[in-house]
Amino acid sequence: MARGADLWRFSLLSVRSFSIPSPQPPPPPFARSPTPTVPPRRSSSPDRWILREKRLTRHYGHFRYSELKRVGSSSPPAKDLFYALRITSILGCQIDASTYDEVASRLHAVLKDANSLLEFYYSIGGLLSIKDQGHDVILSDADGTFHAIKALSQSDGRWRLDTNSAESSTFAAGIALESLAGVVSLVGSEVDQSMIGVVKNDIVKLFGSIKSFDDGTLYFDEKHVDGSEYKGPLTTSASVVRGVSAFAAAASGNLNIPGDKILGLAKFFLSIGVPGTTKDFFNQIDSLVSIPLILSLPATVLSLTSKDQLKVEVTTVFGSAAPPLTVNLVQAYSSDSKDELQFDAENVVHYLDIAALKLDVGSIPSFLRYLFFVTLHDPDNVNIYATGGQNSIRAFITGLIKVDKAEIGILESDAGSVESLQKLDLSKDNSVSLSANHLQKLRLSFVLTTPLGHTFKPIRTNCLQVFLKLRHETKVEHIFILESSARQYKIVLDFLGLVGKFYYLSGKYELELTVGDAAMENSFIQALGHIELDLPEPPEKAARPPPLAADPLSKFGPKQEISHIFRAPEKRPPKELSLAFLGLTLLPFFGFLFGLTKLGVNLKSFPSSPVPAAFSILFHAGIAAVLLLYVLFWLKLDLFTTLKILGFLGPFLVFVGHRTLSYLASTSTKQKAA
Repeated sequence: MARGADLWRFSLLSVRSFSIPSPQPPPPPFARSPTPTVPPRRSSSPDRWILREKRLTRHYGHFRYSELKRVGSSSPPAKDLFYALRITSILGCQIDASTYDEVASRLHAVLKDANSLLEFYYSIGGLLSIKDQGHDVILSDADGTFHAIKALSQSDGRWRLDTNSAESSTFAAGIALESLAGVVSLVGSEVDQSMIGVVKNDIVKLFGSIKSFDDGTLYFDEKHVDGSEYKGPLTTSASVVRGVSAFAAAASGNLNIPGDKILGLAKFFLSIGVPGTTKDFFNQIDSLVSIPLILSLPATVLSLTSKDQLKVEVTTVFGSAAPPLTVNLVQAYSSDSKDELQFDAENVVHYLDIAALKLDVGSIPSFLRYLFFVTLHDPDNVNIYATGGQNSIRAFITGLIKVDKAEIGILESDAGSVESLQKLDLSKDNSVSLSANHLQKLRLSFVLTTPLGHTFKPIRTNCLQVFLKLRHETKVEHIFILESSARQYKIVLDFLGLVGKFYYLSGKYELELTVGDAAMENSFIQALGHIELDLPEPPEKAARPPPLAADPLSKFGPKQEISHIFRAPEKRPPKELSLAFLGLTLLPFFGFLFGLTKLGVNLKSFPSSPVPAAFSILFHAGIAAVLLLYVLFWLKLDLFTTLKILGFLGPFLVFVGHRTLSYLASTSTKQKAA
């Protein structure tokens, strides 16, 4: 049921996203009114697609059935008889025994004179279809037919299409194996069993030429075939799978085919997606004879400190639950194992306590390689599911690394005696204070211990990072790598040989230790304290310390404030002198007003009528407004504001002034005329 559900799920997915163009056979000669041809149309409904294919299949099958009924009056090729028998078998057409006898005689005649694989394939396949319908079929010379097909085989497991072909073909191998399976199915045990064993060896050789991708996907392809005969990886692989499956079902005994190759072929057919042609689509679906089982680890990082369990999930390639099975760990890194994983039915995982494997951090590579072997409980599921034989999965082992026997001290350069030695507890903060000159040495050593008490020394030493950093007061840094011996990590800095590297900089140096590895759960960077170095004066041509690198984040800090310097104001006269000058400026104006008071104002020409008087008053008020605007311009207003006001005041003054002057001119003319 699981296999059927998975295959139906894959088929339904393919039907939903793939539209197969409808074949359009010619109308049968016995049809009264031929059905007009309808162009193929993409259907989004799988049910509509299936119904359409059923109608076309019945139509095409009826045509083939008519060809089968007319076999006595014509000699159709074996290919047409083969497909006619297949379709009538699928549709359940009722064929009388005499028609089957006539078709069988035709196929026997073709088989007798056959000299190509396709003739053997179509004739034997047709006879097998007749036998499947319950009709007796007798293959007179089974051994001769078997040997005739086997004569076309090559030493590498491939076959030639006919006796005239110089090149062998992998595609032809699938056709040959399917034909040989048909011979065995027709005659049963009459075939020489030694020849069946030879064919099984040819199958093993054929799988030796299989090709692969980097992800473990396997496929068959042609080696040296003309362009007109090239079938492509999908068609070639499907042909081999059909042939091997048919021969395995017909012959007794098992085929010696590794499980990983069966799994790799299944991955190839599933990784194609939806092919672009109906033929490729059929080859893909027809070749899914087994469902791959996928082994995966829910967690690929296992901690010895947390006592994690090695958990394995087994599902089908479609994500559904796997059948009842047993998972055995056959190898962990380089040590053999025969541990059987326990099954957790609630979480649907197989698990094993890694403490029983006695694995330790550092004694193995970072990525541990496990080999699992899957055994199906039900023997009938062996032909349904592909387990892939031994499955290799990698996991990462981590743990807490303890730092012991840490010591730091100053050595005398000549005798090598220890002047001062201090023990360090790297699990806590340290603040040592050391002093040395250029004739002395600095020594630092410690031991790394795994959770099982062994010395931590990874096989891949480039993964472990153990550095000692010395940072001067001027921010000049020097980094040294600690060397690993048989049991400890240590470093000895001879300051006499390092004065040039230190740029002859005396003073205070901060000490910082870095220990880290991917397998360590407690990697750390810790300050140890400081050391005062007394180095000699630098010679004339000594290298100078490099300039400090600019902080990349400094450009995002506050910018320097820009102070603007304005021009100093010009010197002004005293206030008394400015007021005296203002009085002299206003003196003519006051003289004008005084003159008006002495001479008097002549208002005889001022209009007496209301309208002309109003225009005259507005005209004089406009002149006063212009004078007032002139004063405000000097005191307060800017030029643009003044011009804006004057733009409105000017037209008004022109209008009222023109009316006033027009009235005065008309009055003067009347007085002269009188």
